[in-house]
This record gives sequence, structure tokens and C-alpha cells, in this order.
Amino acid sequence: MSASRVLARITVAPALLVVAWLMVSLPLLLAGLFRPGPAIALFLPAAAIVLWLGLRDRPRGPDEPAPERLGPVPWWVTGSVLAITIAFLVLQIVMCSEQVIVRRDPASYVQFATWLNDHGSLPIPQMRWAFGGGDRALGYASPAFYEQGTSIVPQFMAGLPMILALGGWIGGTYALLAMAPVLGACAVLSFAGLTARMVGPRWAPAGALFLALTLPMLWVSRSTLSELPALVLLLGGLALMYDVRAEAREGLPQSARAKAFLGGMALGLIVLVRIDGLRDVLPVVVIAGLLVARRRMTGTPLAMGLAFGVGAGLIEGFVLSRPYLKYLHASFDPLLAMTVLLVAATAALVGALRWKVTGPRLRRIGAWVSNGRLPGLAAVLTVLVMIGFAVRPYFQTVRRVPDNPDDQLNAQFIESIQRIEHLTVDGTRQYSELSLYWVIWYIGVPALLLATFGAALLVRRLLRRQSPEWLLPYAVFAFTTVAVLWRPGITPDHPWATRRLIGVVIPGLLLFAVWALAWVFRRMRRLGYGKRVTGAAAVLGVAVLVVPIAVASAGFMVSKSDQGEVAAVRSMCDRLGPGRSIVIVDRPTADRFLQVVRSMCGLPAARTVETAKPQDVQRVIGKIYAAGRRPVILGAEPQQVSPYGPPAQVIALRTRQDPRTLLKAPSGTWTFNLNVWMSEPAHP
Repeated sequence: MSASRVLARITVAPALLVVAWLMVSLPLLLAGLFRPGPAIALFLPAAAIVLWLGLRDRPRGPDEPAPERLGPVPWWVTGSVLAITIAFLVLQIVMCSEQVIVRRDPASYVQFATWLNDHGSLPIPQMRWAFGGGDRALGYASPAFYEQGTSIVPQFMAGLPMILALGGWIGGTYALLAMAPVLGACAVLSFAGLTARMVGPRWAPAGALFLALTLPMLWVSRSTLSELPALVLLLGGLALMYDVRAEAREGLPQSARAKAFLGGMALGLIVLVRIDGLRDVLPVVVIAGLLVARRRMTGTPLAMGLAFGVGAGLIEGFVLSRPYLKYLHASFDPLLAMTVLLVAATAALVGALRWKVTGPRLRRIGAWVSNGRLPGLAAVLTVLVMIGFAVRPYFQTVRRVPDNPDDQLNAQFIESIQRIEHLTVDGTRQYSELSLYWVIWYIGVPALLLATFGAALLVRRLLRRQSPEWLLPYAVFAFTTVAVLWRPGITPDHPWATRRLIGVVIPGLLLFAVWALAWVFRRMRRLGYGKRVTGAAAVLGVAVLVVPIAVASAGFMVSKSDQGEVAAVRSMCDRLGPGRSIVIVDRPTADRFLQVVRSMCGLPAARTVETAKPQDVQRVIGKIYAAGRRPVILGAEPQQVSPYGPPAQVIALRTRQDPRTLLKAPSGTWTFNLNVWMSEPAHP
């Protein structure tokens, strides 16, 4: 097999495997049967079919050479991409975070996945029977785990937890955590494949290196975050759609339709991983409609695959994650309404383009646009938009007034960081006006300038009906980048806020930058410069881009965080022992450990409400004994548990955590200490 075919196949295989796994996992989870036996038994044939459809080449004669979708590719290109991917994977596994104690989203996903790993169904029972039928002094909710009736509902979409559960089945908690580096390496590999297709195969190693070295990519792939599988699906789906165009030109309708359906499904299933992925795929709706309107063979399969994937995500959201969607209603409801309106508008556009009365007129308008000044104006507008984001901090200060308990906690969190950094205390500040400067922190000014130049050139080419293979990727990257930079919608401390950038913004800008760099060197060759000069200039250009990226991530690259949490939790579970009912009397401890105790210790857990008094806890203790179980009281300090029995320390964790900065790029780590005490009340 040639280097070209190897590179083309290995860079879309991760997305196809994720599609196959989610296809079989979601129905099983909805049926309450998400167990290793049925999941793996269904996944193996599903993966074989999906890989066969997504990777197969056109039929050829016995003496006909195998098609090379990417053109001639030297083995050093494919080898370099693999070497960068493997080096990234090894580094990330060594530096992998052990976030299992719930403080932010990574541990919440771990606990969600651990519950699925052991139980295979949702929702999570509160197990009130273990507390004598429950009590008015007890609550069962914690951050990311909502109390709904007599159940606990996890906050997030189930896509990532279902993927993480596979790691848990293979090798327990450590393998579950290692799925983050694996997904991160798959994203780097997929980005190399997209770069090879959109820019040229020889630029694939540079693309992989740029993405792998960015601090956001390093950070996000050390923790269990939903951006990882979403990025694999996005990059792999766009690469598949490039292959679809090539096969459609070669007159392979069946293969092109199958890959279009899989590409649409990959893009649509982003919603099953991240509900805000609905925004990212809005441009795909329009592109699919245009293909249908122009009677392209791949338009309908793309639309069907997209609808299938998005529908799967929405079904999971409304059936299993409804409290989460309710919490997000202020942003999700408008997004859902926008999606419905866009689908309706696209359907109307399809009808207008295919109607013999309006179709010719619309096509004449399109030709007028292509031949007029609008392409040049669009290029200028692209530059002006970036300039607008650059000067935005001088004209706007973004604030958000808390209107619910979660937002109030978030405001208090921002205030605590402001005090640490000696800033003006204002919990309503969102710092969104600095979003473009966040990007500069991580990819540098040269990459941003080249990306802007590349985006401007590409939009002009697209409006002139040139480079049609760029239409879908450009629409997705440009639309989402502007939307995210305008409203990141995330707590603005770093590196946390880089989650919003790594999903689409940074990969898109890096792709535009690499394309612009390649365009410059193609121009140099046309002007008569020799291979040596252009080769040296290409190396210099790559160095100019990679140095700021590497400098920005150097301090973080070899800094471990959140180590020792798995061992600490396992030790605590051993100390608690079987047959216990856990009551947590301290709010921070309850927030961090309520679901940990349920998922990793397998024990019923509840927390005391804010108004609970010691006599209420004593009453609960009596009810637990009456239910035939033994109570254990947990708290952060010995004096919190000593009224109910002799205190004993079960966790004394001394580790490092991610930094939290608001006005500068993060570097290094911060100290994190955690203590948990327990007492075992005597039988009353």
C-alpha cells in the first residue's frame, strides 16, 4: 500500500470508529443495556462495515494501480505524521491528569462514565432506602449531577462518557483516564489528514506539529473533556467530505453516497458529544441544501447523515439530559430555534433554486456576485472583522449579571481569582472582549496574521467559484470562529477557557495559516525562485509559526496536575467498607465526593441541607441503623464529624492543580491540598 493511501486512510479511521461506537452505544444506553458484552458484540461488525464503506477505493482492473486520493506522497510525510502523533500520545499519557474528584467538568465526566461502566443505565438512583427512606435534612444533588424526583441525572451529554466507558471496561479507572490522550492523538492525526487534503500532503506534518504543540491541545487532551471526540468527528467528517468530492468527480456514485452519509453522520454526532455542537454544524445544513438544489448525488446522503447524527444527539439530550438542557435554556432555546429556522430557510432556498421561475434568476444573481466586486469586499470584510475583535476591548466590557444559583457561584469563583491576581473585584466580568487575545496567547501573532490573510484570500476565491473543496470547511471554521470569539460562553479563567478555542477556532485558524503559507511559496515558485530557495523559505516559515506556539506551551508541557487522586479515592473507599450509608455534612466535600462515593465506592451517599442541625443528623443516623446499614459521616475537618464519633482522616491529598489566570496566558501549576475526615457513629 502506498504512503498516500496509508495517510488518507489512517486520518479518517478515528472518526469512523467513533461513529461506529456511538451508533451502537446510544441505543443500548437508551434501553438500559449499555454493558460490555452487547456493546462490543455490536461494535465489531458495525466498525467493520463503517470502515469498509469509509475507506474503500474504487474497483480497478488487475493491472491498474491503486488510486491515490492525495496524489503522490513520500513516505517521510506519512512517517512524520505518525511519529508526531505517537510522540504526542506518549507525552500525554505520561502527563495525563487524574481528575476524578469533582471540581470541574473532567471529573464529572469520569464519574458519569464510571457509573455507566458499572451499571449501564440512567438515571442514577438516589437510594433513599439506604437512609431509612430519606429525610428532609438530606439532599442528593451535587455539581453536574441534578436531583430529579427520586433520581440523579448527570449534567452532560452522554457521548464522551460512553467512549470513556470503553476504556474503563478494558483497564479500569486508569485506562478510562487514558482515553483522553488517545482521543487527543486521534485529533492530531485527523488534523494532519485534513491539512493534507486542503493544503497538500507535504504540509500535513507541519499541521500536526502546530496543533500538537498548542497549549490548549496539550491541556485538553490530558483531561476527560468533550472537545476531544467532537474535534475528531469534526476533522474526520470534513476530511471524508473532501474524499466524497474526489469520488463524485471519478464517477463512483455508490462509494460517494456512502461516504457522504458517513461524513454527515460524523458531523451530526458532534451534538451527541456537545450540545453546542449544534451551532458548529449549521453551515453544513446550508451546504447540504445547496448540493440537493444542484442535484448533486451526495447532497441527500449528506443531509440524511447529518439529520441522523443531530437527531441522535437531540434524542439523548431530551430523554437522558433534560435538566442540563433546561439549565442551558437561555442559550440552547435560541440555538434550537435558529436551527429550525435555518432548516426551513434552506428548504425554501432549495425549492427556489429548483423552480424554473426563480432558479434561473438566482443563478444569474450568483454569477453577478462572482464577477463583481463582492468577492474583494468580502476579503476586506474578513480583515476588518479581525481588526474589530482586536480593538474590541477598547470599546466594550462584557458583563453578565447572575440570574440563577449556578451563575452566582460562577461569579463568586471569578471574584476569588480576581483577588488572587489583585484585580478589581467584579464577578459580573466575563472578559469575552479579550477572546482574540486569548488566541494570540496560544498560536502567536504570525499565525494569526497568516490565518487572517488566508481566510481573506479563500473567501474571495470561493465567491469567485474557485477552490470549491474549501466551501464546507471554510463555512464551518469561519462561522464558528466568529461566533465563539464574539461570545465564548465559558468561565474566563485559563487554561479552562481554552476549551472554547480548541474545538474549532484554533484548528481552523491554523489550517488557514498553513494554507496561506503554502500559497506564498507557490507564488515564489511562479516568480522563478528555485527549489532550494523556496524550500529554505518554507522551513523558515514553519519555524516562524512554530516558535511562538512552542514558547507559549513550554511551561505547561511538562507540568503534571491532579496526580494521586485515583489512589486517594480508592484508599477512602477501602476505609469506608461495604454496607455503609454515607452522609456528608460539609458543602465543599459534598460537592466533590457525593457522586464519587456512588460511582467509585459503590455506596449510597447523601448530603445535609444548609439548614440541617446536629440533631437532624442524629435522626438520620438512627434511621440508617433502622434500615440495617451502618452510617458514616464525612467532612473536611475533624470538628465537623467529631460530634458523631471519633474522627479519622481518610484523605490527605497534596498535589498540584491547573492555574487560573484572567489577563495572561497560564504557566506552571498551583498547589492543591485536600483533606477528608470520617466518623462512624455508634448505634443509638
